[in-house]
Amino acid sequence: MNETLKADIRKEFGKGAARRLRREEKLPGVLYGHEEEPMHLELDYHTTFLAVRGNANALLSIEVEGEKHLAIVKDVQRNPLSRLIEHIDLLRVKKGEKVDVEVPVVVEGEPAGDAIATVELLQVMAKAPAIAIPEAITVNVEGLEEGTHVTVADLKLPEDVEVELDPETIVVVIAVPSVDVPEEAEESEEAAE
Repeated sequence: MNETLKADIRKEFGKGAARRLRREEKLPGVLYGHEEEPMHLELDYHTTFLAVRGNANALLSIEVEGEKHLAIVKDVQRNPLSRLIEHIDLLRVKKGEKVDVEVPVVVEGEPAGDAIATVELLQVMAKAPAIAIPEAITVNVEGLEEGTHVTVADLKLPEDVEVELDPETIVVVIAVPSVDVPEEAEESEEAAE
């Protein structure tokens, strides 16, 4: 289900105008794509933040002057200190269209014995239907033995989602962590013998 956000057309541009918007708890943004003219928008900060906070690939319905536009989040610019959103770029999409998105990899389950799962690929570039972008690709490592590698070919992808990477690319490695004994500890053990 997509979130509907109301937006107004921005009439002022530049740093000063953006700061004034943010003081009014508005968020500057731009909606572009499909060879249409970009629309410079102002959105309600809180509503927009809630819509995109847990899902970088959120599908949004943007209502501008009574007209609805389907869009995904293309870029979020944040303040480096406060981490507050300062600007948002939205890409127009259409139903039935496939889009290129980065989808996070999430590991679930526990490997066998003392092994741990190390994620080698945190995100995968995928081509997915605009209206069915997965929030994450889950890799189940339950009971996997040391030395097991999960590759792109092993991923269980949602219907109509394709990953455009070499199938042999390693996503998760199962290994037992090695314990390094400091030299001082080795010397004291030898002295004790």
